[in-house]
Amino acid sequence: MHLVEDRNSEPVESIEQLVDYFARGNKPRAQWRIGTEHEMIGVYTGGEDVGRAPPYGGERGIAAIFESFVSSGCWEPVHEGENVIALVCAGAQMTFEPGGQLEHALRPLQHADELSASMAGNVTQVAEPSARLGLAWLSLGFRPFGGLEDVPWMPKRRYEIMRAYLPTRAALGHEMMKRTATVQVNLDFSDPDDAGSKLRCAMGITPILTALYANSPAVNGKLAGFQSYRSRVWLDTDPDRCGLLPFAFEDVDVFRAYAEWALDVPLFFLHRSGDYRRVGGITFRRFMRDGFAGERATMDDWALHLSTLFPEARLKQYMEVRGCDAGSFEMIAALGVLSRGLLYDDEARRQAIALTDGLEFADRLALARDVPRGGLATPVGGTGRTLGDLARDLVVIAAEGVARQEPTELAYLEPVRVIAAEGRTQADRAVDLWREHAGDLPRLIRALAYPGLTGER
Repeated sequence: MHLVEDRNSEPVESIEQLVDYFARGNKPRAQWRIGTEHEMIGVYTGGEDVGRAPPYGGERGIAAIFESFVSSGCWEPVHEGENVIALVCAGAQMTFEPGGQLEHALRPLQHADELSASMAGNVTQVAEPSARLGLAWLSLGFRPFGGLEDVPWMPKRRYEIMRAYLPTRAALGHEMMKRTATVQVNLDFSDPDDAGSKLRCAMGITPILTALYANSPAVNGKLAGFQSYRSRVWLDTDPDRCGLLPFAFEDVDVFRAYAEWALDVPLFFLHRSGDYRRVGGITFRRFMRDGFAGERATMDDWALHLSTLFPEARLKQYMEVRGCDAGSFEMIAALGVLSRGLLYDDEARRQAIALTDGLEFADRLALARDVPRGGLATPVGGTGRTLGDLARDLVVIAAEGVARQEPTELAYLEPVRVIAAEGRTQADRAVDLWREHAGDLPRLIRALAYPGLTGER
C-alpha cells in the first residue's frame, strides 16, 4: 500500500483544491508500482477457547503479537493513548481491523517476486508468536465460527464512532467491521483519463473478481449456501459510501466526479489534537461551506474522509481494487499480477472493459446482488453467459497483458487460471474441508488456516 500520501493542513476553500488532491498522485508509467493489502482472521486452536476470536489485550491477545514484532527491531509502534494500534517498517504497515483481523499492507513494489518475498517475511514473523499463543490465521473472507457478539471490539477511537454510526445506515455494518476479511490491490495512474479508464475497468470487472476470489461460505458455525458472504455483507453496510459508482461508466473527468460524489457522503469524524470527534453525519460539502463547532475543513480532513469511503474501487492518490475475499497467499500474489495485466496494459484494459460494457447500470447492480450466492454460476443480464464465462475470458486477457509487460510473472496467474478453467473456487474447497472435518473443530481450523500459521509449533 502507498502508506504516505500528500496530506497537509491547508484550509479548503474550493472544490478545485479537492480535485487537485487526486492529481497530485499522478505518476509516469515508469514509476507505477503494485501494492497489496490482506486481512487474516485469527482463532484460538485449542482448549476452552478453541475457535474463538482473540481480544486485544491479555497474554494471548493481538497486543502480544504486536509486542513480538516491536522486539524484532524493524517495526516501529504507532500508539493511540496507551494502545499500540499499528506497526510500520520500511514502507509496510501492520494493523488490525475492528474485530481483530490482522491486516498486512505491503509497501508498493514493481515485481511480483518482491511482493511474494515481502509477504513470506511477514508470515515468518507472525508464525512464532502465533504458535506460542495458540492462534491460527484462517484463509477465509469471513469469520466462520461463533456469532457477531462473540468477537471482541478492538480499541481504536475511530472504530467507536463507526460502530455507533453504521447501524443507522444499514443492517450489517457491524458484521463488516468485525467479521469480514478482504484482499485488495493498490495501483498508480498517470492522469485523469488514465485514472478514469482504470476506475471504469475495475468497477466493471468487480463481480468477476468477486466470483473468482469467493472464499466465505460459512456463517455462524455452519455452511450458509454462499460463495462470498463477505460480499453479501458489504451490500448492506452503508449505501452512501459503498458499492458501484454510476459515473465510473460515464465519460467524465473522474477526479472531479469522484470529488463531487465524496462531498455529499456524510463524515464519520474529524481528527483534532490526537483524537477523533463525532460530527453528527454532516456531509463534507456542508463542512466545507459552514464549518463545524468552530472547525474549518482542511486538506487533512479531505484525505481522512476519502479513507472512510468504501466503493468497490476507491480513489485516493492511487487506486484501490477492493472486491475480493481474502484467501490463499498464492491468490493474494495472483491478484497483483492479474491487476497488472488488466490495468497497466492499455489493450488488455480495453478488452476487459468490453466484457461488461453492454450492461446497463441496473444490470451491474443485479450482478452485485446475485454474486454472493451464485459465484461463477451467476447469469450476466440477458447475455446468455455467466460470470464463469467472463472469468475465463478475463484471465486470458490478463495473461496477454502480463506477457506484454512482465512475461516472467505469468506463473503467478496459475491459481486464478485453474479456478476459471475448472469452475471450482476457494469457497468450494472450504466447503469440502468443512464437510470432511465436521465434528473435529481443531482439525478443521488447521485445514482452513494459512500454511505456517496453524497455531502449532
